[in-house]
Amino acid sequence: MTATATPSTTVANLRDLGGAPLAGGRAVRHGLVLRSGQLDRLDVAADPVVAALGLRTIVDFRTDAERADHPDRVPEGARLLVANVLADKVESGEIPAAAQLKHLLADPIAAERELGGGRVERLFEQTYRSFVSSGSGKAAYRTLLTALADEESGPLLFHCTAGKDRTGWAATVLLTLLGADEDTVMTEYLSVNPAVRQAFAPMIEGFTISGGNPAIALAMIGVVPSYLEAALDEVATRYGSMEAYVRDGLGVPDTAVAAIRARLTA
Repeated sequence: MTATATPSTTVANLRDLGGAPLAGGRAVRHGLVLRSGQLDRLDVAADPVVAALGLRTIVDFRTDAERADHPDRVPEGARLLVANVLADKVESGEIPAAAQLKHLLADPIAAERELGGGRVERLFEQTYRSFVSSGSGKAAYRTLLTALADEESGPLLFHCTAGKDRTGWAATVLLTLLGADEDTVMTEYLSVNPAVRQAFAPMIEGFTISGGNPAIALAMIGVVPSYLEAALDEVATRYGSMEAYVRDGLGVPDTAVAAIRARLTA
């Protein structure tokens, strides 16, 4: 059993991490921590599934440009925390593929030039390593974990654009901290593929009809084990363990980790 896909009509790739199995027969509590794609179409009044969640905190991992193009629609009474994972890369002049999916899928020639010949996979792996090593990545994931440790945060949803890369790493960190095994973590990471491909189906179709390489589209839109393995290897190389990464890399104290476990474990 993994996290639960939640059939929202206005939020793509919405998943409740509740129910994910943990060590010792425990599980993640339902209804407290959720993940998704962007919230630019969220409509609580028209979406009873989302309304029932009672979201109190939203953590947005997107870049400034992504937020400007598709601003979140935040439920009334909820607070929005901006946690720009890729800020350092953007400031250095690099815009990772993870932050420009729609742009690249609109231009098959540019996609082939920038991402063909296996480059897309290597670029995503490099980006995942930056989730762990960059200052903005550390600050963003520290923001998430700090919020989750706070009893007042209520049900919390974290997201990026598609809800697969920056969001996928966040789910990996959290589930590992809570005691999920490697198989559970990888299963949850890969489980978003059907929802993401469905959400981007018109773009993928248009891309391939225009002569785009379908392998590039699928490598951009989906997630594969090597992406996550790159980030996990970066953690192992730099810190030795996920707990050390969280404590020494993110600067999240052990007391906050204990509070997260107490809140989110059933």
